[in-house]
Parts: sequence; structure tokens; C-alpha cells
Amino acid sequence: MTPQHVQSKKPEPLTNVAIIGCGNGGKALMEMFAGDALVRIVGIAEISPTAMGVPLAKKLGIPIRKNFRTILNSSDIDLVIDVSGNPTVEAALLNVNRPDMAIIGGPNAKYMWQLIDARIRAKQETEQQLNKYQHLARLYVKEAASAVSEERTRIACDIHDGLIQTLVGLNYKLDLCQALAEQDSAQCLEVLTEIKTQLRSSIEEARYVIFNLRPLLSSQLDMIPAVKNYLKSFEAQARIKTVFWSEGHERALGSKTKIFLFRIIQESLSNVRKHAKATQVKVSVDIQNHRVLTTIEDNGIGFDAEMAFQNAFTWDSFGLRAIIERARIIGGDATIESQHGNGTRITVESPISRPRSKTSTRSSLPMVSSVKRVSRIKKKHRG
Repeated sequence: MTPQHVQSKKPEPLTNVAIIGCGNGGKALMEMFAGDALVRIVGIAEISPTAMGVPLAKKLGIPIRKNFRTILNSSDIDLVIDVSGNPTVEAALLNVNRPDMAIIGGPNAKYMWQLIDARIRAKQETEQQLNKYQHLARLYVKEAASAVSEERTRIACDIHDGLIQTLVGLNYKLDLCQALAEQDSAQCLEVLTEIKTQLRSSIEEARYVIFNLRPLLSSQLDMIPAVKNYLKSFEAQARIKTVFWSEGHERALGSKTKIFLFRIIQESLSNVRKHAKATQVKVSVDIQNHRVLTTIEDNGIGFDAEMAFQNAFTWDSFGLRAIIERARIIGGDATIESQHGNGTRITVESPISRPRSKTSTRSSLPMVSSVKRVSRIKKKHRG
């Protein structure tokens, strides 16, 4: 069988291009042609060493000539494009009579200029959008890092104020029990009974802290079922009755919104358990067309919200700053209403669509202005 020979295809010839003018237009042309396998830029004509496209020409290794006539006299150029806007150059190009060289310049450059202008505007718009998204990304990273730090602090306080204190007390009682073992066995037995009760309480406390670390339900990120499960555990651990109500479909919410709303509910309920002395707490999630309204309300002893704002320690230890910052991250606002004897109501209103952009990374200033606007903190009035 006679072998068949496949003739290799000859490569397409390169078009040698020279550009007169190295400003904005020349730079745009270099960017256009740089990735074209059939075009080779063999020269640039530019008088000014500070022209915008000079650094790019040097980077691409394109020779730069000060006299444009040097380019016109070259024998290896197929196409000359004039983007200098110089009348002297335009007049000189009209007098060039070379059948082996095509020239685009002067009146003939209208469509080329339209193409360049469109490319420049598109690039500027892309850069503006890119800068905008980079700014938002940096803001989110900073705010998210702040939220993580707040979460770590809260968990550390839960462990220190609850579990650690109990374990320290148990250690003292074990020392006492050891001393009483040979002297008074009856009293030693009483102390051991107390230790057993406190250990049971410590186990419950540890379970509560661990449960607070759990994320939303696996990969589905189902917020409503997670809140229901959390409320069941909270009710069993804190001995506080919970009432839950929801409206709308959570599939309209983004995963970040679900996670932060869930953490806000967690933080609010943690405050109820530690400070409110409440017998009941109501939680509602109302998902509407353009917003989601989350409310946590208890019937506890309440506190003076404006006084708490003025006390940085109270503001942080109550987790109020964390609640407001988390609401900000998802583009929403948190309102905290409370007064002595009237319980506490926390309302978070956040958008379902993309969170509105924030133009700053303030941490405490928003709360100052919020008090003046009475939109984030206000006292709960009687009657």
C-alpha cells in the first residue's frame, strides 16, 4: 500500500505594521496587535519620550523613531497607521506614493479611530468596575475578619465566664473533699453530691458552647431548619420557652445572608440566656420580595440601650456591636429597642438582592450616627 504524504500548510505571511503616534491611540493599537499572530509591529514614530505608549513599546521591544519619515522610507513595512493627529504628518502621508505600502491616516482613519475610542472606553469602564469590586472585596474581607474576631471573643467569654469558672470551683471542692475524706465522711459525701451536680451543669454548658460553633445544615445551608433546631436546643439548655414564626421562601436568600442572620440570632439568644432573665423569647423571619425582616424579642428585664451605647464595655459584652456589624456586612440595618422592665427587641432588616456598597470601613462611627437618626438604637417606651 503506497503511503500517502500530507503536504504541510504554509504559514500565513506576517503583516508588518508601523504606528505613527505613541499616545493613547498608539497604545491601544499596540495592545490590539500584540496578541495577533498575523501582525508584527516593526516600528513606532514618536517625538515625546513621555508619551503614554512609550513604556509599552519598550516592554514589547518595538523600536521607537523620533522622525516619522524614517518609517516611511523603510522597505519592510506593509501598513502605516497614523494616530498622531499632527497636520504635518497627515500632509506628508498624502504625498507618499508606494504601491507596496498601505496607509491609514487623516480622513481615512475615521473608522480606525472609532475602533480605538471604543476600546479605550471599554477598558476604562472595565478598570472602574474592577476597582469597585476590589474595593468591595477588601471591605468584605475586613468586615468578615472583624466578625470572626468578635465571634472568637464571644466564645472565649462563654467558656471563661461559664465553664472555666465552674471547673475552678469544682477543683476547690475536690481539695476540700480530699481534706474531709478522713475527718468527716458525711460532709465529704455532701460535697461530692454538689460536685456531681455541678459537673452535670458543666457538661450542659460545654454542649451549649459546642452547639454554637456548628454551621448551618451542611451543604444545603438551610437557615430555617437550622434556626428551628437551634431553638429546640436553646429551650432545653436555657429553660426558656421559644416561639418561632417564618414567612416566605429562604431560597431567595444568598448563603452569606443566611449565615450572618443565623449568627445574629445566635448572638441575640446568647444575650437572652446570660442577661435577660426572660421566660420567653420570640424569633421571626419574614422573607419578602425585596427584603428579609428578622426579629428577636424577649420578655426579660431589659436594659437602657442608650446608656449601654455610651459604655463601651457593656456594648461589647452584650454582643450589640457584633449584631450591628453583621447586619452591615449583608447590607442591612439592626435596630435595638430596650428599657428596664420591658424586655428587649432586636430587628434586622436586610436586602434580598446584592448588598448595597459601603464606601467606608467604619467600626464605631456608624453607631454614633445611628443614635442621632434613632434608627439603630432606641429606648422601648412603656404603654
